Amino acid sequence: MTTAYLDAIAGAGRTAVTHIGLVNASGVEITGGSYARKAVTWTASANGVIRPTADLVFDIPSGGVVAGWRGYSALTGGTNYGGADLTSQSFASAGTYTLLAAGTAINHVAS
Repeated sequence: MTTAYLDAIAGAGRTAVTHIGLVNASGVEITGGSYARKAVTWTASANGVIRPTADLVFDIPSGGVVAGWRGYSALTGGTNYGGADLTSQSFASAGTYTLLAAGTAINHVAS
């Protein structure tokens, strides 16, 4: 695929994925406490890659385990478009987890 095609797909992805949520090692979204998905806006694409425009800070409940992120089409419910695994981090007590924009991306690459 051409760069123009990959950039067009990435552009569509910017409107489809409106929120990011965090999941545990089983791929189940975290729940409880003050946890909530975060609204996300995306940078302009470059060769089919989009990234959040800013870091996202999540409230994690006591006992929570962060092991990945997923892109969703809504604050609750909606479509789960997938995401990526993260280095697992356990929370013995409630805390925050910062998902770094620079390390978070959706890649639309030619196979």
